[in-house]
Amino acid sequence: MIICVKKKNIRIVLFCAVFLFVGMFVYEAMFNFSVTVSTEITNWGLSFRENGKPPVGNATAKALKEYNAYYVGDTDEKVIYLTFDAGYENGCTPAILDTLKKHDVKAAFFIVGHYLEEEPELVKRMIEEGHIVGNHTYSHPDMSKISDKKSFDKELTSLEEMYKQVTGQDMQKYYRPPQGKFNEDNLSMANDMGYKTVFWSLAYVDWYKDKQPTKEQAFEKLLPRMHPGAVVLLHSTSKTNAEILDELLTKWEEAGYTFKTLNDLTNAREQ
Repeated sequence: MIICVKKKNIRIVLFCAVFLFVGMFVYEAMFNFSVTVSTEITNWGLSFRENGKPPVGNATAKALKEYNAYYVGDTDEKVIYLTFDAGYENGCTPAILDTLKKHDVKAAFFIVGHYLEEEPELVKRMIEEGHIVGNHTYSHPDMSKISDKKSFDKELTSLEEMYKQVTGQDMQKYYRPPQGKFNEDNLSMANDMGYKTVFWSLAYVDWYKDKQPTKEQAFEKLLPRMHPGAVVLLHSTSKTNAEILDELLTKWEEAGYTFKTLNDLTNAREQ
């Protein structure tokens, strides 16, 4: 009888051990990196579970870090990293730059080839006023569908070369995938080129030219969801953003937030 009980206990222990091992494996597969196939098309996604807290990305900060990719900073520090995507000019960027200068906030602007061709003086102003100008690709394609390294490299190097011709400077190595579409191969190829891929932890629907959100709708998304270490994505094409930015930055500052640059973000994460 005693022997039988011992065998039963052993079976229970073995079962628990196997269950724990399998559970750990499944957890790692699900949460350490959701992209498991390099050719799988993936949209960057966020799940906001609690206001004032960082959202959960569909790839973890730890997994992204392996490719020098980022979406959030130190979640214990009330710091904001402000970024803008600039696919074209809609007459809003000068006002945005004026507001950033007023608040002494340095942001990052991710531009495409068309923007650089059409608005070289605005790009030069961004640089002169201390902002980072990042690579949003030359032609804004779905990069997750580009599997060969030569084509991937060309999208980034074509913009780099034009930037050098226009500004006389080398472009800083920050890359944001158009529409947040990417796969693991993309992250690896960008990393091999010396780029740091930058996603975001806070954004809202602000890019439709003829369907701009109201001030109230913008604040409803951008105030409660603000969180420590936030990488904020706004579109410089947005009339609403240009109109509310002064008040928005003031409200964030009143809530105790300060602003840092992507250089600060990546340097801190590399330590």
